[in-house]
Amino acid sequence: MARSQRLMLQVPELPVISGQKAIKALVKLDFVVVRQKGSHVFLQRGHDTVTVPLHDPLKKGTLNSILKQANVPLEEFLKKL
Repeated sequence: MARSQRLMLQVPELPVISGQKAIKALVKLDFVVVRQKGSHVFLQRGHDTVTVPLHDPLKKGTLNSILKQANVPLEEFLKKL
């Protein structure tokens, strides 16, 4: 595969969203809000536990960490926004 073709196969970019919007998307993915401590909301689905800060906007690294904790692919998350 040529270099120019490889560059065209890109992963979707992380969106700039608030913590509240991320929580709504995770709830649509069957996560349940378990508790809140200060500005951090804890969600759970089975054995997956996720902590989401109520920041606006979430930093891209924070959102990436949330998706890893949740074991949710980016494409699936984007569909629920």
